[in-house]
Amino acid sequence: MTETETTPAVLFAEPGARWRSVAYGPLLCLIVLILELVVGHGPVHWFALVFCAALLAGFVSLQVVAGKRHVSMELTRAHLRQGTETVPLRDIATVFPEPDDDNWDDEDWESARALGELHGVPRRRKAVGLKLRDGRLVQAWARDHKTLRAELAAVLDHDVDDQPEPSAPEKSTDHEENL
Repeated sequence: MTETETTPAVLFAEPGARWRSVAYGPLLCLIVLILELVVGHGPVHWFALVFCAALLAGFVSLQVVAGKRHVSMELTRAHLRQGTETVPLRDIATVFPEPDDDNWDDEDWESARALGELHGVPRRRKAVGLKLRDGRLVQAWARDHKTLRAELAAVLDHDVDDQPEPSAPEKSTDHEENL
């Protein structure tokens, strides 16, 4: 079996954090070091700048690992993963429409539990209301919540269209019963 056969195609994903942000702190320290060398007034703070660059890279690395683990999301034809929680798509019954901004009342799903292990929808993400087949309401989330909502609705509609309609038992006629 190849890897593509075992891994379903990703329809929509957000990484949660990017490794390039680890380089921002050391890059800033390098710019300061170059400025100190070019200007030439006073001592060059080699040790302090290298120490700060390493410290910044270390702390940001921890944040990137946490972001990739807890704030990343992925949608395939088989499942929706939000952080470390995975929900099979067969368990999702309904994707609610976007809430009306003019409505003063909150929708029921807006106070539901957010998927993932975080206590709520992560910062800079917007919620997408879902109703599960067991009747529970939950919130999925993404930065690009409109695309997530559209992709979820498309996948769920596609899966419903692919399922065969349950066939009704054939009615027997009186003539067949008499035979």
